[in-house]
Amino acid sequence: MFSYSDERFADLQLLRYQLPGFEQLSLRQKQYIYALSQATLFGRDITFDQFGAYNLRIRKLLEAIYITEGIDHHTEDFLALEIYLKRIWFSNGIYHHYGSEKFQPGFSQSYLEEVLQQVPLNLLPLGKGESLEDLCREIFPVIFDPKVAPKRVNKNDGEDLVQTSACHFYQNVSQQEAEAFYQHQKDEYQGEEPPSFGLNSTLIKQDGRMYEDVWRIGGRYSAAIEKIVYWLEQAKEYAENEHQVRVIDLLVNYYRTGDLQCFNAYCKEWVSEHEGRVDFVNGFIEVYGDPLGLKGSWEGIVEYKDLEATKRTQTISTNAQWFEDHSPVDPRFRKKHVKGVTANAICAAMLGGDEYPSTAIGINLPNADWIRAEYGSKSITISNITDAYNKAAHGNGFKEEFVIDEYTLAFIEQYGDICDDLHTDLHECLGHGSGQLLPGTDPDALKAYGNTIEEARADLFGLYYIADTKLVELGLTPNEEAYKSQYYTYIMNGLLTQLIRIQPGNQIEEAHMRNRALIAHWCHENGNAISVVKQNGKTYVKINDYQALRRLFATLLAEIQRIKSEGDYEAARQLVERYAVNVDPVVHQEILDRYQRLNLAPYKGFINPKLTPERNAVGEIIDIHVDYSEGYAEQMLRYSTEYGTLI
Repeated sequence: MFSYSDERFADLQLLRYQLPGFEQLSLRQKQYIYALSQATLFGRDITFDQFGAYNLRIRKLLEAIYITEGIDHHTEDFLALEIYLKRIWFSNGIYHHYGSEKFQPGFSQSYLEEVLQQVPLNLLPLGKGESLEDLCREIFPVIFDPKVAPKRVNKNDGEDLVQTSACHFYQNVSQQEAEAFYQHQKDEYQGEEPPSFGLNSTLIKQDGRMYEDVWRIGGRYSAAIEKIVYWLEQAKEYAENEHQVRVIDLLVNYYRTGDLQCFNAYCKEWVSEHEGRVDFVNGFIEVYGDPLGLKGSWEGIVEYKDLEATKRTQTISTNAQWFEDHSPVDPRFRKKHVKGVTANAICAAMLGGDEYPSTAIGINLPNADWIRAEYGSKSITISNITDAYNKAAHGNGFKEEFVIDEYTLAFIEQYGDICDDLHTDLHECLGHGSGQLLPGTDPDALKAYGNTIEEARADLFGLYYIADTKLVELGLTPNEEAYKSQYYTYIMNGLLTQLIRIQPGNQIEEAHMRNRALIAHWCHENGNAISVVKQNGKTYVKINDYQALRRLFATLLAEIQRIKSEGDYEAARQLVERYAVNVDPVVHQEILDRYQRLNLAPYKGFINPKLTPERNAVGEIIDIHVDYSEGYAEQMLRYSTEYGTLI
């Protein structure tokens, strides 16, 4: 029997997602998915290294202990080490996947020294001529000293964000030097199709010279990229059409050369391919893991269209021009002609890199604003992932604890899932693709605040339109009142319940959390639509006027779009720092106490299904079988063995 819930540890719960309709796909489509899935899984070590210089060595050292026979698996120290390793697997490194703070081990340094003596040296990640003592001398401070490389991504205003972040995108470089290096590249560029400067390289300063170590075959991460390319080449044999073959050829060329103009060519071809049912994302894509918002973390996802749910997203995308024309932003910032907006609901078939085990529920690409403006964008909402989330959430007591009254709770139970999915659709399908930069505006002008502002822009677009009667007319919402479920849960999350994801004393760091806090706190401060009230000693959100709240969303959307369109860095900084960063410690502790009593895990992630090819006597693939039974540790150890390429 299929189970949605699986393993739980620390603040995490692992879920499983199904592949509905997979058996009805053609053999060629299954073969295509399998080859693309292999290419997706071979990027795993890249993400680990990008997220911290010591992540791979620490992971491999702990895995060696975990699999060594004779070590007692029942001591408190070993059980603490096991949890620490499982957290590392989940976060692609030693830093929390959401908060970016370094994990503190629950075992002692003396215990680690003791058990390492029992591990065969050939299992340890030792360099040439390196002893176990050398390895420990390098690794132990990173594991045990909370002052050494304490945060993967630091966004504290006024600090050197590069030198205080442990992500592995820069070496011996200051924030000022990095910003000047890439500003010089932009100033020197004379073409009309600018590359995403810095997207696929490590910026290094050595002997006083700055240079980029490019992520490509023959360069950094070559061993992993060679495997990715091999499986992309295999996938071409099973592609559904010639357009998909051209897409893969361009991606392979980019991986071989590292040339960002090749990446532009790939993006333009990829965004125009719509005929196939199977699609994928593979590469250095999102820049949230870089404090400067330049470097792309490696990620992969293989997908196939959910044909029924896609009817909803395509209804949205075919009306994209109407939404753009009726947006409450200044007409100067609207697109006069919306191009190439396509939207599909899809089923994820394999997750990898920065999309695994924790994944997005929607994606809108490419990220380059000029490509979106000239060639359009592809948006996806991942229906089998949201289905797994929804099933895990129902009946767990969370909404009953934090929603203000029975009437509102019943409303959310009736319309919440529908409106959650619809808000995601609007966010991804239209929000990210809406609006335009004014001529001459640097797309990176907002610097460290760019990601938060962009997510707020897309969320506000969705919030504004989910209450529009146009959605009832299009058959997307069942009535003119359903949107209230989304308004309530969104504001409740932004003001209160997302605080469960923050450790006491910490500020809000993650871009999506900052976005939600910005919107909720700004609306709370700038009108009477929202109240924060006490009932029976507990804090709740109360929506006083839903239409007034919609007007506030419209006002803030207009300002956020202006900031992005004009590249107004100072306005972005003031908005984020005032509304999106700070946490009320009293309210925070109350929310943490209430949540703890529910005995829930605040973060969810996924175990991938295992895809196994069935071959005939001459080795040809005649079917792909899906297995949902693989355990979390079993999968992670298998991935380290079968897809480990670096070190």
